[in-house]
Amino acid sequence: TMTIHNEKNIVEVHVRSGVYSSDTIFDYSRGYIATRLLSRKACFIMKINKKYIPELQEIGRLAFERKTMKTVYSPNNVWAEFQSGHSFFGDIKDWIVYGRAIEQLCAGLPLYE
Repeated sequence: TMTIHNEKNIVEVHVRSGVYSSDTIFDYSRGYIATRLLSRKACFIMKINKKYIPELQEIGRLAFERKTMKTVYSPNNVWAEFQSGHSFFGDIKDWIVYGRAIEQLCAGLPLYE
């Protein structure tokens, strides 16, 4: 499911697929995306690169197209590949940068940037 909060510039995406379940937040105000993989008990954070990540309004349009047309050809499909590296636990300085929405999603989990 996808929820778009235009007033907060945030998109929440929840994937419920057993062991592959995840929660993702696109925080356009802060410029970060965070994905919590439930099976790995970890959070992955990346900076929004406008060259590859659609704008908030574009995500809404793409979601509408996918819902109404079932299959949509779009060059704007977003795939991210994370490589395991050193993890860290967020502290106050990190949460100031990433924002409250990502803190609520990732607090207490190892973070990979």
